[in-house]
Amino acid sequence: MEQLLEILNEVNPDVDYEDCDTLIDDGILDSFDIVSLVGELNDAFDIEITPVDIIPDNFNSAEAMWAMVQRLQDN
Repeated sequence: MEQLLEILNEVNPDVDYEDCDTLIDDGILDSFDIVSLVGELNDAFDIEITPVDIIPDNFNSAEAMWAMVQRLQDN
């Protein structure tokens, strides 16, 4: 999770990722941020985030992203 938070802070350092659970709903992360995150997460965690995974529920919070990363690592 620590590595995920570091990646998120590189994308947008002005967000409290540990408490925010509306990153997509409130427009805090935009489509360009998501594209950047997908690439970073794929590389950092040796996973493949597919278009099916790119839904608001998976990116609305750091916890949701971490759950997605763990799920994809188990596959």
